[in-house]
Amino acid sequence: MALIFDIKRYAIHDGPGIRTTLFMKGCPLRCVWCHNPESWSPQRQLLYKESKCMGCCSCVDTCRQQALELTPQGIRHADSRCVLCGKCTDECPTMALEMCGKEWTIDALMAEVEKERTVMEDSGGGVTLCGGEPLMHADDALLLLRELGRRGFHRTVDTSLYAPTAVVAAVADACELFLVDLKLMDSDKHKQMTGVSNGLILKNIEWLAAQGKDFLVRIPLIEGVNADEHNIEQTARFLQSLPWKRREVELLPYHDVGKDKHRRMWSTYNPQGYAMSTPSEETLQRCARQLEAQGIHLIEN
Repeated sequence: MALIFDIKRYAIHDGPGIRTTLFMKGCPLRCVWCHNPESWSPQRQLLYKESKCMGCCSCVDTCRQQALELTPQGIRHADSRCVLCGKCTDECPTMALEMCGKEWTIDALMAEVEKERTVMEDSGGGVTLCGGEPLMHADDALLLLRELGRRGFHRTVDTSLYAPTAVVAAVADACELFLVDLKLMDSDKHKQMTGVSNGLILKNIEWLAAQGKDFLVRIPLIEGVNADEHNIEQTARFLQSLPWKRREVELLPYHDVGKDKHRRMWSTYNPQGYAMSTPSEETLQRCARQLEAQGIHLIEN
């Protein structure tokens, strides 16, 4: 059973062609800027959209654990008492409450994927495993990838590569392409901004390149975090040093869509107050020049 929190159809930024992207729940990183914080927990969780709530208290009255309370700020949730039964979401007339994460069998997921087979085949697309972190769920990911391969789908895995190299190797044998997130070169700052150091990530990128595995690198570009000249120069030189055939990087400018998702989780976006902003066009062009000077090709968004 795979715990999936979203299925995105007709995706055009998650690998070649038109794709179906399966979002697996659970991630070992805690990136401050994360736009999918609902993916962090490897368990189902309750989400709340205050703008949809009409204060009817149907959810409060339904909850036997008394985990919900109506306040002047809307519904508040006592996570320690919640058993994730989902009865409150069933009773909510406006769908202000929803359960994030659903367990799927392989057969059920394949039935969903098969709905778009023609579109994917005609466009040279396929299926992408995303998250969260798919490599955190190696057994489920491998089952999915092998069944997708048996059915003839192109397989892409979107990953931070924060996983044992043995897991990376097994998954590499079961997919055609990795989309690798490379956030920061400085290990201390990487740990500050994501919760983990980057040593294992860099080691796994080096391993993929040495083994001739196909991957492209995606950099979430954030002013105040990693868009400075020093970090981009270090990144470019690291990538240039690899025996890497594709040599393609995609720059993903920062956006703060995670703010609303944290509100839905009753949590706080960027609680430390780090200065983060979308890079200017001038910064984007400078980063592009730095990467291209080291023979790294930029993918246009």
